[in-house]
Formats: sequence, structure tokens, C-alpha cells
Amino acid sequence: MNRRHCAAAAITLVCALGLLTVPVQAMAAPTPDASPSPAASAPAVPSPAAPSSEKDLEKIREQIETLYRQAGAATDAYNLAEEQTKKQSGEIVKLAKAIVDGQARIAELKDRAGAQAREQYRNGGLPPGAQLVLSDDPQLFLDGVNKVRTSQQASKTVLAELTRTQEDLETYTQDASSNWHKLEANRVKQAEAKKKINAQIAAAEKLESRLAKEERARLRQLEQDAANRAQSAWLATRPTPNVDVSGATTAAGKAAVAFATAQIGKPYVWGATGPGSYDCSGLTSQAWAAAGRPIPRTSQEQWRLLPRIDIQDMRPGDLIIYHADASHVGMYVGDGAIVHSPRPGRHVTLAGAGSMKILGVVRPDR
Repeated sequence: MNRRHCAAAAITLVCALGLLTVPVQAMAAPTPDASPSPAASAPAVPSPAAPSSEKDLEKIREQIETLYRQAGAATDAYNLAEEQTKKQSGEIVKLAKAIVDGQARIAELKDRAGAQAREQYRNGGLPPGAQLVLSDDPQLFLDGVNKVRTSQQASKTVLAELTRTQEDLETYTQDASSNWHKLEANRVKQAEAKKKINAQIAAAEKLESRLAKEERARLRQLEQDAANRAQSAWLATRPTPNVDVSGATTAAGKAAVAFATAQIGKPYVWGATGPGSYDCSGLTSQAWAAAGRPIPRTSQEQWRLLPRIDIQDMRPGDLIIYHADASHVGMYVGDGAIVHSPRPGRHVTLAGAGSMKILGVVRPDR
């Protein structure tokens, strides 16, 4: 690789590191845009007169639930993009340092090679072998043979290391460029997910804001009734728990449950990981981190990467993943209940484990 090209690439990357000190989009609660962009593709909000029947309210409840579920899926996409952005930023920092170190090493090796060339020049430009042939002193000749061999080996070593370091430097530069492109792609994903989240939440809030105070109270009761029906149906068909397994909660599992339940009452904020607020996977990931077992940040990654278990083997500390797209997660605390952070406008709370459609169960400490 051309040294000037390497230096230019390294300078560019080191300068670019200044951008990495700019904080990632703050994870505060989004302020709904009064006029969301059409690109956000939020469902159109109807504008009928205030509903007066349970049927109308039930329809609105279903619409709001759908909107918040879609916002939850977009939140998972945002959180994953943020994690990947942090990872790529860290990789770029490491690679930039490796490039700088590699350039310094190349300069050192070239200085050593130059010193060897200058030494040969001082000896009249004759190769060491020729100098030995011209020597009249046998002992000097024998001593010189060893010196020649040592010098030749040293030269080969310098040249070999120089070649290897130049190849490494080229690889570091290519990897840094690749990671930079990934970083920018993840920033785009974050922006798109944020737009969707804001649009879905704004649409849901607009639907609810059109209701009178009494109707909002009835809507909340309908939500609870729907959760109770789902929980009752789940309990009626739930497989008989494996007592031996469900009773074997580990120390880490107990610590995770203790952390999660201590957060009850704190508000849901999308993208939040505490300590004052949480989204669903922010709560579960922080609970297990507090228990000494770091797990993936998002519910979808938790479902994809953590060991899965049969639901009848579930024990406190296990994570229940909900919905077909794995967009929600809660922590099982025993007795058919979970602790979770539901959605915007709600707080960390206890709920029935079967109050939502279960996709499966994973165990962080298996």
C-alpha cells in the first residue's frame, strides 16, 4: 500500500472520530409531531362524533392497540439500530488506533532498513560476502561469517515484518471503511424507525384524545377486560407446570425478578433503559444485567439468541416473548404473572402472563 495513501486514510478516519463524540439521539419520550410526515405511513385517524356505544369503544380500543403494537415493533428496530451503531462506532475507534500504530511501525521498520543500507554504503558499497573474501585474517573471516548471517537474517526479518505490517494496515483501512458505511446505514435505520414510532404514537394519542373523560375511563376498563379474558383463556388451557423445574429458580433469576419488580410504577418511554423509565426490553435487559447476566437489548434479539424452553418448564426470571413479530417481552415472576413495561402512557406493572398472545419463552441463565 502507498504510504501517502495510508496516511491520508488514517487522517480522514481520525478526523471522522470527532463525529462519534456526538451523542446518539437522546432516548427521551418523543414529542408527537402535530402534522406527521406522510412517509411515516401512520394509519389515518377517523373523525366521527364521540362514540356512545361499547361497540364503538371496542373498535377504538382495537385500533389503539394495533397502533401501539406497531410502535413497539418500530421501537425494537430503533433499539437494534442503536446497538449496532454503538458497536460500529467502537470498531471504528479501534481500527483508527490500529492504523495509527501501523503507520508508526512502518516508519520504524523503514528507518531500520535505511540504517542497514547506510551501513553497507559506509563499507564501500561491497556486499558483506565480498568483504570477507578480501580479508587476510582467518579469524576475522570466521567472525565475519557469523556477522553476515546475523545481518542477513535481520534484514529478512525487517523486510518480512514491513510487508506484513503494510498488509495489516491495508486490511485495517478497508475494515474501517466498511464499518463506517455500516454506521451510516444504521443511522438511517434509526431515523426511519423514529419517524414510524412518533407517527404511530401520535395517531393513537389522537384517537384517545377525542374521547370524553368518561369514555376514556370506559376504554381503560375495556382494555383490562380484554386482558382478563385472555388470561382466563390461557390459564384454562395452560399445560401443567413442571414443578421440579419451575421451583428451581436460580440466584440470578431471583436477582433479575427483584430488580424488575422494584421498577413497578416507573413510566414507559420508548428506547429507555432506566433508571427513571423503561421500554419493555429495556426493563428485561437491565434486570438481567443487574443479575450479572447481560442479554441482548431488544425483545426480537432476546427471542432469537437466548435459549428457548417449553412453557410448562417456565420459572421466575424467564422471559415471555409476545406477538408473532416478537415485539414485546415481559419477565415471569411466578403464579401466572409477569412484570413488564406495557406501552406509552402506561407504567411498569404486573399483568397476567397470558394477557397477550405468547410467542414463546426464553431463559437467560440456562
